[in-house]
Amino acid sequence: MNHKQLIQAGCLGLSLAACQAPAAVSPEQAARLGADLTPVGAEAAGNADGSIPAWTGGLPKDAGSKDANGFLADPFAGEKPLFTITAENVGQYQGKLTPGQLAMFKRYPDSYRIPVYPSHRSVSLPDRSNAATRQNAVQTRLAEGGNGLEQFQPGGVPFPLPHNGLEAIWNHITRFRGYSVKRITVQASPQVNGSYTPSVIKQNLAFPIGLTDYSADKMTNILYMFREEFLGPARKAGNVTLVHETLNQVREPRMAWEYNAGQRRVRRAPQIAYDSPGADGMRTIDDSDMYNGAPDRFEWKLIGKQELYIPYNSYRLESPRLKYDDIIRPGHINPDHTRYELHRVWHVVATLKPGERHLYSKRDFYIDEDSWQVAEADAYDSRGNLWRVAEGHTNFFYDQQIPWFAGVTHYDVISGRYAVGALHNEEKDGYRFDFPVTSKEFTPSALRASGIR
Repeated sequence: MNHKQLIQAGCLGLSLAACQAPAAVSPEQAARLGADLTPVGAEAAGNADGSIPAWTGGLPKDAGSKDANGFLADPFAGEKPLFTITAENVGQYQGKLTPGQLAMFKRYPDSYRIPVYPSHRSVSLPDRSNAATRQNAVQTRLAEGGNGLEQFQPGGVPFPLPHNGLEAIWNHITRFRGYSVKRITVQASPQVNGSYTPSVIKQNLAFPIGLTDYSADKMTNILYMFREEFLGPARKAGNVTLVHETLNQVREPRMAWEYNAGQRRVRRAPQIAYDSPGADGMRTIDDSDMYNGAPDRFEWKLIGKQELYIPYNSYRLESPRLKYDDIIRPGHINPDHTRYELHRVWHVVATLKPGERHLYSKRDFYIDEDSWQVAEADAYDSRGNLWRVAEGHTNFFYDQQIPWFAGVTHYDVISGRYAVGALHNEEKDGYRFDFPVTSKEFTPSALRASGIR
C-alpha cells in the first residue's frame, strides 16, 4: 500500500449527509464523544491487527516522577525499537510514511532513520477541556469563509467530528495547550556542516481564560497572547516580540510588536505573519508550531485518515541529560534520540488560492487524532516541488494532561539545511504550566521593561 491509500476516506465514521452539513453536529452525533470516539473525537478502538491499541484513557498523572527543574521521567524508558526504517528497507514501509519522510531517506541515505517503537495512546485532556469540546461540538461554526470561529468555547476542540479541512486545521490551531505556559527554549539553524549558534529564548503564552484578570467582553476575538525574549546569543539578547493572536485574523489581523534592545524602541510588527521568514530563513512565520495564523490564503481539503509512523512520546529528546551537540547533527537531528510510533492521522491538503501570494503552493498536514497536533507537514514550492519537511516530536506532559512538542524540525531537502526549535535549555527549567498571569504582562508598554537592561 502506498502513502496515498487511506484507511478511511472523507469524514471518518460520519455519513455523507453529515459531511455536507454546516459545521456543528447534532446532539446524537456528539453523544459519540466518550463512547466509540474519545472525548476529542478520535477512534476509541484500536486497528485491526492491534499495532495501534485502543484508547483507554491515556497516561495517568502519576505515570512518572518529575525532577527539581520540571522535567518528567520517561514512562517508556525501558522499551526497545520494534524495528528501524533505513534507506535500505524503506520500501517495506513506504505505505505508512509521508512523501516528506521518503524524501529524507533519499536526501540522507546513510544517516537518516526512523526507529519504530510500540504505540501508546498516551494523550488525555482535563475534564474542563473535554466539557468545552462537548459544548463546541453542537455549537461552534466557521465564520466568514472559514477565517474565524463563532460560539467557540476556549480550551476545547472546536470540531471533534470535522466535516472539512478547515475545521480540521482549526482543531490544531486552537488545540489544548494548558491555560498559561512559560518555558525557556532553544532554537538553532545548523549550516550544512552541522555548525550552529543556539538561540536561547524565554517564552510566555497565555490563553484569555488563563488570565487572572480575564474579561470576556474585552477578549472576544483573542485566541492567545504570546511573548518571547531572546536571552542569547549576545547580538539578539534583550529583543522581545509580543503577539496577540486573534480568532479571526481577516476581520482583525494579528497584532504584533517588537522591542529592539539596541534601539530601545517598541514598534508594530505586521510582518510577523504568513510567509515572512523565520529561523534564519529555514521556515515561514506560519510554519511555527507546525502551523499557525490565518488560513485565508489556502483552500483546505480533508482527504481522510491513514496510519503513519509519526514522532510520538518523545521523552528521550527532552531529557535534561542531553546537550545540544547530542541532538544537532549535519542534515537532521540525531535519530538516536527520536521515537516514532504507528498512529492514525487526519490528512489535510492546503492549496494556494488563485491570486494569493505565499512561498508554498501546496502543504500537506498530518494531524494526530488523539491530540489534534500536526505531527508531519510537507511544503511544496511554486513549481510544485517538495521543498520543506516538518516534524513535530510530541510529548505528553502527563502530570498536567497537556500534549505539546519536545522538538520541532523544519528540513530543507533542497539546500540540506534545517531548523530545530522547542528544545529544552541545557541549564534551565522545562515547561511550566498554568502559572498566575495578567493581561498587563502582554501589553506593548511591558515590552521594554521585560528586555535585558
